[in-house]
Amino acid sequence: MHLSLVTLIVPSYDEGIRFFVDGLGWTLTADEDQGRKRWVTVAPGAPSSDLGLSQTQILLAVATSPTQESALGRQTGDRVGFFLQTDCFDRDADRITTAGGTFIETPRHEPYGKVAQWRDPWGNLWDLIEPARA
Repeated sequence: MHLSLVTLIVPSYDEGIRFFVDGLGWTLTADEDQGRKRWVTVAPGAPSSDLGLSQTQILLAVATSPTQESALGRQTGDRVGFFLQTDCFDRDADRITTAGGTFIETPRHEPYGKVAQWRDPWGNLWDLIEPARA
């Protein structure tokens, strides 16, 4: 088994695609019109990159109820809910900032690597982690 999808509520499909695909350089793995909604998935990486395409993808979902709208940007109760691993912290931190993400702390060095918390444009908390080299 592996975790294939995680849902992330976004204000609109196009805003999500702009941030993740246009801004961060992720791959749009699906964008299918299903009538009343779209099935939109994105994944870090690219099939042709050294790291390849991530096995776990994000399903972009537009809120369709007041409860879902209230969860926008707080899906994990103001805890870090997403951990993005990189092979080059500085490159990807710049890319996140340019795309509209906001770092809320200075990068720090932990035994497991270089890490910093950041918020996506909607307020969700992420960690960007460059693992320590063995």
